[in-house]
Amino acid sequence: MNKALTVLILFAAATLPLTAAAYKVEKVTNGGTVTGKVTFSGTDPAPKIYPITKDNDTCGTGDREIDFVRVSNGALLDSVVYLKKVKAGKDFPAELNKPEIDQKKCEFLPFLTIMKNKDKLAVHNSDPVLHNIHTYELIGRAKKTVFNVSQPPELEVIDKTVKLKRGSAMKLECDAHDFMHGYVFVAKNPYFAVVKEDGSFVIDNVPPGKYKIAAWHGLLGEKKGKVTVDAGGTVTIDFAYKGK
Repeated sequence: MNKALTVLILFAAATLPLTAAAYKVEKVTNGGTVTGKVTFSGTDPAPKIYPITKDNDTCGTGDREIDFVRVSNGALLDSVVYLKKVKAGKDFPAELNKPEIDQKKCEFLPFLTIMKNKDKLAVHNSDPVLHNIHTYELIGRAKKTVFNVSQPPELEVIDKTVKLKRGSAMKLECDAHDFMHGYVFVAKNPYFAVVKEDGSFVIDNVPPGKYKIAAWHGLLGEKKGKVTVDAGGTVTIDFAYKGK
């Protein structure tokens, strides 16, 4: 092999994208805990109103009200706190094994779904009308289509593998009904928690170490932070969102 060809091959190999190592499930010894709250202060944005313009026998009449920012006694609901780039540790919770979304009376149920990255998402159509589920990977303020599928009534269930590279969540929309909206948080490791009704969260059995952490909300985006988890210890971090 001549020298020029060798250099070319080495250059090509060096510029290939690196594949991130898969998360490894292993026993955690003397893990720590991350706790805190996600709060919202200021004016709570009003729910968005969408006129129901078609398939009224199924979807209803009048207007559809969607509260994208649900606040309860200062707690920001429908938000998720998660650790980034954890390579190994505890297993994913069993309830994530069969993630499902239902389209019922022209609504995505639940409004917020949790699933594992690289897993299959089951999408049901319980309505006697055509839906077109369109999912977008949320990358900062940008959106990138993940899948876009027409689903007539006779196609009761579709299964789609979801693999997000950069984002941590998807937006759900229906191209046939612009008043249908929802979100999917896509976990790349099991170290996450959906906030409780009081805004609190607990992430346990964390391998000791230093981590980047974030709070995510579908409409309001992310708040970022850093934590150091000591063996058997508890560290607290809060995330504060503000309205106008």
